[in-house]
Amino acid sequence: MSERPTIPLPRPTALSRPHWQGCREERLRFQRCRDCHAAVFIPQPVCTACFGPHLDWVDSSGRGTVYSHTVVHRPQQPAFAVPYTVVIAELEEGWHMLSNLVDCDPAEVAIGMPIEVVFRPMSDEITLPYFRPARR
Repeated sequence: MSERPTIPLPRPTALSRPHWQGCREERLRFQRCRDCHAAVFIPQPVCTACFGPHLDWVDSSGRGTVYSHTVVHRPQQPAFAVPYTVVIAELEEGWHMLSNLVDCDPAEVAIGMPIEVVFRPMSDEITLPYFRPARR
């Protein structure tokens, strides 16, 4: 039996490095605009709401809800085991993030379901943020 290839990993850039460093420290980070207070994700050089250049990196609670979801049965690459659930997480701080939902039967996923971030180290440099059903 052959071993499944590893999934492709992100390559941090100067702009995204604070996000990925936060993940390595098990902290989910996003940008907040000092001018209009909008939450910004994915990492940007300017605010996507007011185009102001004053963005700070802040920690998220990592808690939110499922905004949207789909179940993948045919992966684009054989490295991905199927089925897997892709979610758009709506975080408490007012931003959205695309990720996978783990530790959950795909049939149990529902819009509005409470979720929380969980981190999985993939290499010495990359830790990926996933979501799982929130534990109360």
